[in-house]
Amino acid sequence: MRDGAKPDFRTIDTATPSVARMYDWLLGGIDHYEADRVACADLLEIVPDSQALALNNRDFLRRVVRYLAEEHDMRQFIDHGSGLPTMDNVHEVAQRVDPSCRVVYIDSDPIVLAHGRSKLDRNDRTAVLSADMRDVESTFAHPDVKRLIRPDEPTAALFVSVLHCIKDHEVLPLLDQVKQRLVPGSLFVICQLVSDRADVRDRVTDLMREATHDTWGRVRTKEEVVSYFEHLGLDIVEPGLMNVTGWRAVSDVVPRQRTQDWEEWGGVGILR
Repeated sequence: MRDGAKPDFRTIDTATPSVARMYDWLLGGIDHYEADRVACADLLEIVPDSQALALNNRDFLRRVVRYLAEEHDMRQFIDHGSGLPTMDNVHEVAQRVDPSCRVVYIDSDPIVLAHGRSKLDRNDRTAVLSADMRDVESTFAHPDVKRLIRPDEPTAALFVSVLHCIKDHEVLPLLDQVKQRLVPGSLFVICQLVSDRADVRDRVTDLMREATHDTWGRVRTKEEVVSYFEHLGLDIVEPGLMNVTGWRAVSDVVPRQRTQDWEEWGGVGILR
């Protein structure tokens, strides 16, 4: 934690599953509790390929950040719902391309903040915010955002595997409010869990809402993700919207999903 940064003293609820800790377990991490492991076991009963999906999604995050930094000269990133730190976090990938890259991580989970501020907040070009990503006004008014995100420069707004965590009526207002604060040439990275099977969508949604005391959103459809890009008026970057496992993939050596009962689906769009 940088000098002057305020610690977060909220109690960590170890009895209620945390989406961030469940994701950490799926990635093979160590920052989780029994409630998270039980919820993951229940999830794997419905969609057994969830671990492969999580690993491939993390690899997509690495690829897309590197691509934006190298090919679009992005030098500032806002990672919404960043989750627990793991190998090759956003600032590590971006700053390998250019050490001047600036990254703001946003998350409201106390355990993310505790670990994030010790592992992510490593230099004066990164910051970890204790904030609800839906409160866009407060986020952009935060001193660290003002310090790191220059409003007259393009920004990469990352919504990687997070929009399914919020309710339907919250998604478009969140995206709209972020868009209003970004200049043309900024990029949105949007992907979320989708399924073509209504029974999978319903069962996973019910499980996650029960586990998180109805704070979770919903598994959606590909058409709904397409509608986000259309609503924002984004120009979609090639190769388009797709299962992110294949988005500009550099190798076929990836964890294989045995079924496509659900996918992490989306892509990148440029703000006009």
